[in-house]
Amino acid sequence: MQLRKILIICASTVTILAGGGYWYVFIAGVPQLDPPQVERNTGLTFQLQTYNSAAMGEVRTYGLILPPGYAQNATKRYPVIFLLHGGHGDASAWEEKAAVTSVLHDLYKSNKLPPSIVITPDGNDRRGTSPFWDPQYYDGPNGKVGTAIGSELVQVVKSRYRTLPEPQFWAMGGQSSGGWGAFNIGLRHWNNFNILFSSSGYFIDSSGAANSPQSFIQQLPMQVRQRLRVYLDAGEEDRNFLTSTQQFHQKLNQLGIANEFHAFSGGHGIVGPDAGWNYWHKHLADALTYVGKQMNYSAQIKDLDEVSGTSSVQLVLNLRSF
Repeated sequence: MQLRKILIICASTVTILAGGGYWYVFIAGVPQLDPPQVERNTGLTFQLQTYNSAAMGEVRTYGLILPPGYAQNATKRYPVIFLLHGGHGDASAWEEKAAVTSVLHDLYKSNKLPPSIVITPDGNDRRGTSPFWDPQYYDGPNGKVGTAIGSELVQVVKSRYRTLPEPQFWAMGGQSSGGWGAFNIGLRHWNNFNILFSSSGYFIDSSGAANSPQSFIQQLPMQVRQRLRVYLDAGEEDRNFLTSTQQFHQKLNQLGIANEFHAFSGGHGIVGPDAGWNYWHKHLADALTYVGKQMNYSAQIKDLDEVSGTSSVQLVLNLRSF
């Protein structure tokens, strides 16, 4: 009888743990156990929007954060930032897990980033989201995600919001597989995005060289390379991601592409001040500070062109080295 009770208790414990694990992974979406401490009163609003995607053959979702004063400044145009989520994420991940509006609030307040239109696309393919696989940020058998984000959504954003049209005012970045996706899509659509960034990303994909920025970035013409501005970071505890990022940084240097690389404490994880979404919340500020520096510089050059009536953009792009 005593053995039977012990077995029942053990079985019940295993069932509870398994149920809790299932809820944590599949229902809750692996939330950070100690989420970032953030500013709640940001004055910014995160909202979900949809668009019809011919590439995916379905209605797609994206998150939208308009800059402060957008409604009051009816003629002003703004830079655009696309943020891609990683594995087991969706269009809400950057807000729900990394509190992107809090990061933006602090950067706007310190003038490190010009007020921007921030877009967080749903990057999942037709398989949906799962802890067992990463999103496929390319045009493949599970959907043309690359076209949906890099081309279709760009046109949707341009048609719906007051954007600056030039690619030097458009940035794309992401975390983990979203970092890979930002380069896999962004480099193919360099005419839309000139600023790219990755946090804890990788640059060689299992689908082959066609979707591995480490490989195909070498095929870009010199004039395209001169336009690109790249920010990279990875956690010291993420050995594979850190190595991949360092190798890509070295490749960029070899190709003469302006870039900035940082190795920070921490990395992937679900608990700890430098783990998981705490890491990505903290270092999103670093990435967007770099983005802001590039956009502010481009704005100065644009103003110079308008005053002088000549085009100095290409000359400056050739000389710039940040």
